[in-house]
Amino acid sequence: MNLHFLALRFLCAAAAMALMTHAAPALARSVEGEVSHVSDGDTLWLRPDDGGAALAVRIQGIDAPEICQDFGVQARDALAAHALHRRAQVNVIAQDMYQRSVGRVNVDGQDLGAWLVGNGYAWSAHYRRRAGPYAGQEEQARSGGRGLWAASAMDPREFRKRHGSCFRQ
Repeated sequence: MNLHFLALRFLCAAAAMALMTHAAPALARSVEGEVSHVSDGDTLWLRPDDGGAALAVRIQGIDAPEICQDFGVQARDALAAHALHRRAQVNVIAQDMYQRSVGRVNVDGQDLGAWLVGNGYAWSAHYRRRAGPYAGQEEQARSGGRGLWAASAMDPREFRKRHGSCFRQ
């Protein structure tokens, strides 16, 4: 191979690596503000303190029932009762396919994902055979028959496979 081609290839690889290593941390940020709206059991809207546009936030590490499935309204209402019009901090780590920010949410220093799963309003999100981040809280809620575990609600992923999204019906 010629030397110019190798140098160009090296520069392209270095530029791609720089973009990958700098793009991900740029998305990660902390946002504080007031919870202004709750859409469902795992999605809320945050009005940032800096006065920017309201931020749609998907709570990382959980999966709540769809709003149109059994226990979906109860999950949304529980999240609203616990977080609506309260101060929250969101540690954003990603953006999902619906353009929502995805991150851990704390209200008064309490991890909202842990609270929702521990009280039986959501599942700990798992991937393949890996336990989700709130597997311990899910086991406690399950063994205590709390929330959706008393209602025998269907896992939201299974519900979406069978019925699709509530918003397409």
